[in-house]
Amino acid sequence: MRNDITRRDALALGASAAALAVTGASAQTASTIKAADVPAPKFAIEKGASLRMLRPVRFVQADEDVFRANAAKFTKETGVDVKVDFVGWEDISQQTAVTSNSGAGPDMIIGFSDAPHIYIDKLVELTDVADYLGKRYGGWQPLAQKYGTRNKSNAWIGLPFGATAGPLIYRKSVLQSVGFDKVPEDHAGILDLCRKLQKAGKPAGFALGNAKGDGNGFANWALWSHNASLLDEEGNVVINSKETIAALNWVKELYPTFIAGTSSWNDVSNNRAYSSQEISLTANGVSLYFSLKNDPATRAIAEDSEHQLLPKGQAKISPMAGLTLNAMLFKHSQYPNAAKAFLQFMLEKEQYEPWLNANSGYWSQPLAAYADAAVWSSDPKVAIFKNTMNSSYYDGYKGPISTATGAVSADYVLIQMCAAVATGASTPETAAAEAEQRAKRYFRRQGR
Repeated sequence: MRNDITRRDALALGASAAALAVTGASAQTASTIKAADVPAPKFAIEKGASLRMLRPVRFVQADEDVFRANAAKFTKETGVDVKVDFVGWEDISQQTAVTSNSGAGPDMIIGFSDAPHIYIDKLVELTDVADYLGKRYGGWQPLAQKYGTRNKSNAWIGLPFGATAGPLIYRKSVLQSVGFDKVPEDHAGILDLCRKLQKAGKPAGFALGNAKGDGNGFANWALWSHNASLLDEEGNVVINSKETIAALNWVKELYPTFIAGTSSWNDVSNNRAYSSQEISLTANGVSLYFSLKNDPATRAIAEDSEHQLLPKGQAKISPMAGLTLNAMLFKHSQYPNAAKAFLQFMLEKEQYEPWLNANSGYWSQPLAAYADAAVWSSDPKVAIFKNTMNSSYYDGYKGPISTATGAVSADYVLIQMCAAVATGASTPETAAAEAEQRAKRYFRRQGR
């Protein structure tokens, strides 16, 4: 995720006070979160316990400030010292691998999305914590359940803290000038819009380079909206299909309408192009909107911008997955009860709600009750991110999550397939066959 942190550093909202002002949240905001009266698990915290957690660096400063304050509150209430280290997004996967392989290091790591499935044999089960939180806060969202539980099991191996999504963002006035009030839901309509935007000199732009977030996100949308997928439900590689060929033919038609250079775009490229008004349509997290809104020089662009879920195409719902923060507890921890108590504490409403609000909509909740948090009514243009985790799409869809599905994403197999066709380097048939062979190599390595 080398480029993701570049974007987040560049677009950070700044100090905690500024971020809290944006959300309208404060310590005095009355909570509207409904919590059921259910008995909490009682963890016998080990004598002399101390904990260390590793997690991705904050996007907004308030994320880190509130997270640290919550950890300090746990220490004050329990006597358990907690050290939280924030590391770069591009480093978290590598450090998780080192921790897992060495059997030493942090007690807990908040990794991304499928990480617990990759290190499943090294983790402490968290079903007791997850069952309690689910009963107390209205149940876990579908994406949280998918990433949090062992495949074909009710056993929890991770505790999702939230997810971020990349819906469409577009310039209202530009779309209206070419005869559209919003982006069409069908592929032919999207192509028609993009052709008209190009003709008007305000084209669309989607990453077709090796961009962990934006590139993979575009490839997944192109495929899923045509009912194509990497795997079937049993985990067989099915990327070389008529649905994939249809998706690639659509991408081939769409690509010439984009601004030049998208085949080499990284995760920051579309932010820059949209902010400089070179493009009028792309897909991005809430980061882009807030960076525009909070800069007087670009506030007018934010006011003219709207978000929209990725168009469905042939899918039944918007085919969007969310990049998920997923907490893991390692078996090498000397203080597993203290760690479980800490994770539970951080997801209780007294701690979680202020943290969620402070993030300005960048992370959305894994537990249904937190949909009533103040952040989601603070700005109408942020509300679309509220239901990010209410999705049935995920990395590796439709099959079981595994080390191999993670490797396919990390090696940019799907976006490179799309880019090869878009740029004319390959035919759809050849590109799909090559992607199939690349994917199968990873699955053979893990014994499938």
